[in-house]
Amino acid sequence: MDYTDYQQLFDKILNNPHPPQPYDDPMYFEYTKLNKSRMKRWDKLLVLDEQLVLGLKNISEPQHWIILTEPWCGDAAHIVPFLVQMAQQSEYISYELQLRDSEPFLINNYLTNGSKSIPKLIVRDQAGADIFDWGPRPKGAQDVMDEMKAANSDFEAIKIGLQNWYNQDKGESVCREVRECLN
Repeated sequence: MDYTDYQQLFDKILNNPHPPQPYDDPMYFEYTKLNKSRMKRWDKLLVLDEQLVLGLKNISEPQHWIILTEPWCGDAAHIVPFLVQMAQQSEYISYELQLRDSEPFLINNYLTNGSKSIPKLIVRDQAGADIFDWGPRPKGAQDVMDEMKAANSDFEAIKIGLQNWYNQDKGESVCREVRECLN
């Protein structure tokens, strides 16, 4: 699916009086509602790093980007808009969003420390070979997560800590880390 399809999936979930699993759980439903709002805000405010844009425009061989995500994922709400904008900078990049919890279950080949952490960016060449993969979150956000887990913070505090980190970072780390992978 493309980004428009992904956004429509949010609407389909949120406008359904009987949403499918896991969105029939009020917690997942609320995450999805919040994440739609976050993505909408990033779509208006995000700015890609100039060096990254230049690097993307200089790509001269076809690449296919696969972004593994789910509407309930808080990290994805802060990252997917940036990844899609990056992909749209080059005529040589095609992209698709795939749901982690739906076939073909590509996430099983890209586990992070044994877990199905998302979002995940998989970049492939035109023959389908992996060039690199990135994710599930920038190092700074991961540091926040690790520190809060080590301090036995509850899930609500971790969510707030990550939200604050993403708001302060403004996507700079995602841009820098993907730029480094492309180099």
